[in-house]
Amino acid sequence: MNKQRQVEIVAYNPEWPRAFRDLSRVLSTVAGNLILRIEHVGSTSVHGLSAKPIIDVDVVIATREQLPEISERLAGIGYGHEGDQGVEGREAFRREGDDVPRDGTGRKWPAHHLYVCAEGNPELIRHVAFRDYLRKTPGEARAYEQLKYQLAQRYRYDVDAYCEAKTNFVNSILEKAISETG
Repeated sequence: MNKQRQVEIVAYNPEWPRAFRDLSRVLSTVAGNLILRIEHVGSTSVHGLSAKPIIDVDVVIATREQLPEISERLAGIGYGHEGDQGVEGREAFRREGDDVPRDGTGRKWPAHHLYVCAEGNPELIRHVAFRDYLRKTPGEARAYEQLKYQLAQRYRYDVDAYCEAKTNFVNSILEKAISETG
């Protein structure tokens, strides 16, 4: 369990999309032909939505067979492969310092989570469906925001409990999103 890190929800920051674009540029430069696309997912990807100030990035590759090569390229700029962390097909990478990705500028990057998924991976589909649904339904986004503030207060020092407590709401949104796309 990760109880050391405090759960903090902050007001939407208009710098989040720019930071994502900057991260995407560096990742595309390093992993180029291996990447199909890079998705900004999670709450920081929904305009106006309060969030934990951590940008979630899903790098999409064609097949899992490309994982060793992309892992090697990401290691070259300071990311360590952590495995799937219990989510099959979604590979997590940790930053080895706040200057990661190391692009030669010495820039200190905002906090972010980096995942690599093969095209069609169920977790990738969930991330994108959830993001897209919240982007087009502001009322649901506001309800999610209110829930996050309540849960952050209740589980301030227990990130795992905070995440678990959001599960029913997230699943209800995913059901709506998937039923719309049919």
